[in-house]
Amino acid sequence: MRIKKKVYVGLAVDIIHEGHINILKTANKLGDVVVGLLTDEAIASYKNIPHLDYRRRKIIIQNIRYVKKVIPQNTLSYVSNLNLLKPDFVVHGNDWKSGVQKKTRDEVIKTLKKWSGKLVEPVYTKNISSTIIKNKILKINSVPQNRTSKLKRLIASKNITRILESHNSLTGLIIENLKVKKNTFDLEFDGMWSSSLTDSATKGKPDNSSLDFSSRISSLNDMMDVTSKPLVFDADNGGQIEHLSFLIRSLERSGVSAIIIEDKVGLKKNSLFKNQTDTKQDRPEIFAKKIKKICTSRQSNDFMVIARIESFIVGKGLKDALKRAEIYSKAGADGILIHSKEKTTNEIFAFAKEFKKSKNFKPLVSVPSTYSKVYEKDLIKNGFKLVIYANQLLRAAYPAMENAAKTILKKSRAFEIDKKIIPIKKIINLIKND
Repeated sequence: MRIKKKVYVGLAVDIIHEGHINILKTANKLGDVVVGLLTDEAIASYKNIPHLDYRRRKIIIQNIRYVKKVIPQNTLSYVSNLNLLKPDFVVHGNDWKSGVQKKTRDEVIKTLKKWSGKLVEPVYTKNISSTIIKNKILKINSVPQNRTSKLKRLIASKNITRILESHNSLTGLIIENLKVKKNTFDLEFDGMWSSSLTDSATKGKPDNSSLDFSSRISSLNDMMDVTSKPLVFDADNGGQIEHLSFLIRSLERSGVSAIIIEDKVGLKKNSLFKNQTDTKQDRPEIFAKKIKKICTSRQSNDFMVIARIESFIVGKGLKDALKRAEIYSKAGADGILIHSKEKTTNEIFAFAKEFKKSKNFKPLVSVPSTYSKVYEKDLIKNGFKLVIYANQLLRAAYPAMENAAKTILKKSRAFEIDKKIIPIKKIINLIKND
C-alpha cells in the first residue's frame, strides 16, 4: 500500500474563509494534511490575538474534511514542528514573501532542504482575510462578553499588555485606532484605563472619590459605545463591601474587563502625594473579603479583580507588601499591582523578585507614573504582565489646550494657533457616521 505524502499547513485562522479553504484543498491534493494551528501566544507575537481562543479554533479546523490532524504551533517560526514531522510539503499562500512573515518563509525553505521537502505557494486569495472580516464585525457591534474576556487572554498570550488612560470617548478613539510601525511590526495599545484621577479632573473635582461610581460609569458607557478594546476600571478602594456586587454588575454589563481596588481606607488621598501621614491601609484580612466579594459577585471568571498594594506608598516596606500579596492572592485576586512613587524601579523589582518565588504568584501590574524611565523589556524580565500608562493623555492635553487659549487671547484671533493644532477634518474623520 502506497504511503501518502505528509503535508504541513501553518494557520492562525480566527475566522474561517474561502482563502483558508483554498489552501487546505491544495494541501489535501498533495497528501495527508497536518495543520500547525498557531497558539494565542504565537499570534500575539505579531498581531492582535484572535477573537476565538486556541481550543475553539482547533475544534473548527479539525472538523474540516481536508484536515487529517491538528497540532499546536507555539511560535511564529515553523522550524520546531517541521523538524518533528519532516513533511514532504509545506503549503502557504504566496502573500508572505514580504513583511513580518518573510523571515518565517526563509526559515521554512532552509529547513525543508534538509530532507528535500518542497514549499508550495498557491496564489493568495485577494480581498479576503480574517483581519478584513474582523474589522467589519467590529464596525457592526462590540459584544460586552467578548470584550470582557479579551484582557485575560491578552495577559496569558503576550509578553506584556499595554493599557493607556482614556478619560473620554475621543481619547478612547485615539487608543482604538492608533498604530505605530516599528521594525515591520504594528504596535498598538491593547486597552484603556478608566482612571479615577483623570475622570475627576475632567469634571473639575478633587481626586478623593468626590465623583461617584454612577457618574463615572455613565461617562464610561459613552466611551464603550465607540470602542472595542478591553477596559480596566480604577475603583479606588471599591467603597463599602456591601455595595460591591452592584458595582461589579454594572461594570460587567458595560463590558469592562477588570477592576483594580487599592488597600487603603478612609477619605482617598492620591498615592503620588509626598505627604501620606494621614493615609491608612486596610487590614489585609478585611481587604481580602472585598476580593472574595468581587469573585462571588462576578458573572464571568474572565472578569478580573486586581489588588493594588500600597505598602510602599505608606512606608511599610517590602515585608508588609509580600505578606499582603500572599493574602490577596489566596483570596482570589487575578493580578497584583505593586504601587510605588519612587523615581526608580528598585522597590517594585525587589518585590517582584521575592513574590515570584511564591506558589501563590499572580501576574504583576505596573503603573510607571513616577518611574517613567523604565522600558517595557525590563518590566517583562521582572515578571510584569500588564503596564498601565495612567494619566499621560490628560497631562498632554492640558498644556496644549492652555497654550491654544493663551495664543488666541494674545493675538485676538485664531490664525497663529492653526499650525499647531490638527485640522477639524481629522477629528471629524475619526468619528464614524455608520
